Amino acid sequence: MPIELKMPALSPTMEEGTLAKWLVKEGDAVKAGDLLAEIETDKATMEFEAVDEGTIGTLLVAEGTDGVKVGTVIATILEEGEEAGSAPAAKSAPAPAPEKKAEAAQPAAAPATPAAPPAPAAPAAPAAPAPRAADGDRVKASPLARRLAEAKGIDLASLSGSGPNGRIVKADVDGASGAPARPAAAAAPASAPAAAPAPAAPVTSDIPHEAVKLSNMRKTIARRLTESKQQVPHIYLTVDIRLDALLKLRSELNAALAGRDLKLSVNDLLIKALAVALVRVPECNVSYTGDQLLKYHRADISVAVSIPNGLITPIITGADAKSVSAVAAEMKELAQRAKDGKLQPHEYQGGTASLSNMGMFGIKQFDAVINPPQAMIMAIGAGETRPYVIDGALGIATVMSATGSFDHRAIDGADGARLMKTFKELVENPLGLVA
Repeated sequence: MPIELKMPALSPTMEEGTLAKWLVKEGDAVKAGDLLAEIETDKATMEFEAVDEGTIGTLLVAEGTDGVKVGTVIATILEEGEEAGSAPAAKSAPAPAPEKKAEAAQPAAAPATPAAPPAPAAPAAPAAPAPRAADGDRVKASPLARRLAEAKGIDLASLSGSGPNGRIVKADVDGASGAPARPAAAAAPASAPAAAPAPAAPVTSDIPHEAVKLSNMRKTIARRLTESKQQVPHIYLTVDIRLDALLKLRSELNAALAGRDLKLSVNDLLIKALAVALVRVPECNVSYTGDQLLKYHRADISVAVSIPNGLITPIITGADAKSVSAVAAEMKELAQRAKDGKLQPHEYQGGTASLSNMGMFGIKQFDAVINPPQAMIMAIGAGETRPYVIDGALGIATVMSATGSFDHRAIDGADGARLMKTFKELVENPLGLVA
């Protein structure tokens, strides 16, 4: 029997994707670990690898196809001795929307012979990969996944496979090896979801314009931000923070790092400050799940990075325990890979709180939208020279405004205020960040 290749779930939230590009053609010989296609998810464009050896039989989904449901058969691999004729018929290909075709066909003349009654709609493809299967006690996994798991000390029996018939593939091992030990953080909140908003009415305009198709990432951003503003009661707290001491420390640290290919930014120091503040005020390092509160024992900071298709938030895991130089080096690498679309799901999904800095654009102050299931996000404005009271006298100082957005279901106003106060003290007395 030909091996069916199904649209994989490349992230826990993925329900459908775009088959952006085929990297093979029918008749090509492939082996486990070979790249087959590029798939655009709701967060990034990722590569899909083969999990078995054989010959590409039929490509059932054309490249560029949008909305391919997870679990849909997109291609087949023929094993040794099989011929293309033995491949399953194109029934595995995603069926076009029957409602729209039926509507379009109504004005057409009736066929000469009576039409057969319409077949019932095919059941929706599963939103998650099939459960991992086993032959006796043997776990099904690709050879590449087995080698990676052995090298990283991962028990394959603890993983769920996203490959054909639940087979464990490289992406499953990569996700397990880097996933922080807080599985609930990446899951959706347990509270009952609100009804999906009605689609926007079609817009017609005589004004010259260009219609740009939304990427999966942009659609996801729109949906999640709408849900956040509708379901999460935001409370906003703003403080003005004097930056002079932090700027002086940054200059001294960069002078000490002159021999390395590394330069600390103000943002690197602010990431560290937020992480330390969250550990000192643990009441704000939480997630709300409807019937319980998750209290985290470390601070994983999601940092907003602008990329061509939208916004992504790579995570500095355990930022409270890392040196400022380690935070800077990791942030530099993650930001570059984010812009290249090369982040793995565990590198941008999760996090205990977020930081968004728009100071480089000259924005003085703004209110950021919380990224559930996180319960807070820190919005950083531009540092600017302002009149400022110093030791009881009016002087001049470099000052920035920082605004914390808090989920009021999980964080009381007084606790949010303590976090903002702690963050301000750490930034204004930054030696505590490098001690």
